[in-house]
Amino acid sequence: MKMGTALLYDEEMTKYKLLWIDHACKIEVPERLTLSHEALVKAGLADRCVAVPVREATDADILLVHSEEYLEAVKKTPDMTLEDMKEFTLQYGDVYFHPNIYHCAKLAAGAALQLVDSVVTGKVRNGMALVRPPGHHSMRSAANGFCVFNNVAIAARYAKQKYGMKRVLIVDWDVHHGQGVQYCFEDDPNVLYFSWHRYEHQRFWPQLRDSDYDCVGKEKGAGFNINVPWNKVGMKNSDYLSVFCHVLLPIAYEFNPDLVLVCAGFDSAIGDPEGEMCASPDIFAHLTHLLMNLAGGKVCAVLEGGYNLTSLPQSVCQTVQTLLGDPAPRPADLDGPCTSALESLHCVRSAHRQYWSCLKHAAELPTSEISTKCIKLAEEEEEEQEEKSAEKEAWPEPLKRVTPPVRTAVVLPDSVACPDGCERFSSSEDPVILDKVRENFLKGSDDSDALTTLSSLTALVEKMEKNEICNGLALVRDVSTARMCVVQQAATAHRNRVLIVCVGDAVDQSPGTDDGKTLLVQFSNTESGEQKGKFHIPVCLKEGCSDVSGFTLAVLGLLLPLGYEYDPSLVLLVRTPGSGLCDAAWQQLTGLLQGLAQGHTLVLMQEGEKACVSPTASSLLGVAAPSLGKLSAPLPEDVEALERLRHRLQADWKLLQTTAPGTAGGEEK
Repeated sequence: MKMGTALLYDEEMTKYKLLWIDHACKIEVPERLTLSHEALVKAGLADRCVAVPVREATDADILLVHSEEYLEAVKKTPDMTLEDMKEFTLQYGDVYFHPNIYHCAKLAAGAALQLVDSVVTGKVRNGMALVRPPGHHSMRSAANGFCVFNNVAIAARYAKQKYGMKRVLIVDWDVHHGQGVQYCFEDDPNVLYFSWHRYEHQRFWPQLRDSDYDCVGKEKGAGFNINVPWNKVGMKNSDYLSVFCHVLLPIAYEFNPDLVLVCAGFDSAIGDPEGEMCASPDIFAHLTHLLMNLAGGKVCAVLEGGYNLTSLPQSVCQTVQTLLGDPAPRPADLDGPCTSALESLHCVRSAHRQYWSCLKHAAELPTSEISTKCIKLAEEEEEEQEEKSAEKEAWPEPLKRVTPPVRTAVVLPDSVACPDGCERFSSSEDPVILDKVRENFLKGSDDSDALTTLSSLTALVEKMEKNEICNGLALVRDVSTARMCVVQQAATAHRNRVLIVCVGDAVDQSPGTDDGKTLLVQFSNTESGEQKGKFHIPVCLKEGCSDVSGFTLAVLGLLLPLGYEYDPSLVLLVRTPGSGLCDAAWQQLTGLLQGLAQGHTLVLMQEGEKACVSPTASSLLGVAAPSLGKLSAPLPEDVEALERLRHRLQADWKLLQTTAPGTAGGEEK
């Protein structure tokens, strides 16, 4: 099992700064790095990571992406006079040089390569490189936007060349478009580049036409470049999660990467003077978690931007703590995406529908309707004057993420061995619990085995509510009774909400409630003739859960948005015999759901499902799920059924929306 999270940091990368007056460049300061690292040390996260030494990138490494002429020019900067350096800088855009920046730029690129080495060879399972200067704006023969060498692009080419990585996913959540990465890979179908960025109809830096949604790649790389332009400031957590659920994740699972590289820029967090967005630092815990079941968990995050010296270190800590495997915090302020975000989402999905089977159902863009290109400038400027600058926003410090002392507890018959890393949970001897179980579920029966199991489940839920145990797994004789027992116990707490996810046909569907205390999502191949209401959602797939493509589409585009918006305090995952779901898809589901409810997930399986105990426990322990392999196109009947369901539900569940109200495919259709 690959364990451990790498952390790469070298104080040497703080030893350059701006030596002249440049208002565009003054925000790129050494404190960006020192404060981020100090925050990791103070939070005790640095000590939990595997410290990996940083090396300089070699000429051969740099030439994987950059021209020899450019490299030779940068090599001369340490010996330049101040005037010569200022003159040299003028040929590039929004960047500065310093006598030590060439050395630091080699360290930054080398740190990214060391991280790739550590992750791909299995020395660690994932990691983060705190580097400076950043890289994603740097082009083949030009420095740009504080960037000298393109650290992540070099790392992607290096991974392909040295380790034979066939498919690399690059996720760029920096608030600026990483045009250097786009230009490097725009004709390469083996590198999928995703970037969201402040765009404002080409009025925000770098003000490139190539940053818009319809720049999808060239030649063989068409469809492998995904641009999500933000045309307003003030984007929030809901906007970010919506794009992940409805664009990035479905395409990423279809792409099936061998490695995930993250251009981890935190100028997309609240308070940043560049981004002016309103997403809280803890959203990066969720974005990170959602990537960690791709590529067998091989995730390498490399620092890019981030210029608010409070939200930057907070966001870095959220990212690293999630890479370490700690449960993500409860998501905050998920009130649905804004109209501008939905317009961008609609445009991106429409632009890519011809390239990805998971988006073939996406709404087209009628020429007569609003797109990201044709909103009246005057209206926008008027709205902008009314908007409060995100830089002046106040936000609470993220709550401390307390990891329970026990990660995974299991309730198993004595005949089933306890999986490595789990703790066997014994039955409760509390007479109050025993009497409650007898009265409510055994109807006077003297079934000692059932009494032991159900009382153990009740006590286990209590421990999870107190955050003494993170998650659990139980093999039970009757999943319907066990489910009712768990829900009844969880419902005793005033604010508790339980998300119940049932996989398979054989579970009694009755205990959904209209008061919002439970949300039941049932996956099966049985058509439900009646609408079940807001909190009981049957998902009918033609081949049930055995068609991995349809099931995955439903999980990413339906279940995850529902789960995040519902924000449960407990996730109850129920698997019935004969569900038809393969182990890999089951483990992916188990892993993804742990981003909810601070990781408090309880899995119930019928006693006949003994073979699933080990893979389920593995996912609950935080081991990345195996790849789903190459996904075929989902069945047209399933796509149509899911779309009908989404349209019906989106008035109540805003995170299900993929088009702005009033547009074709929108909620007023």
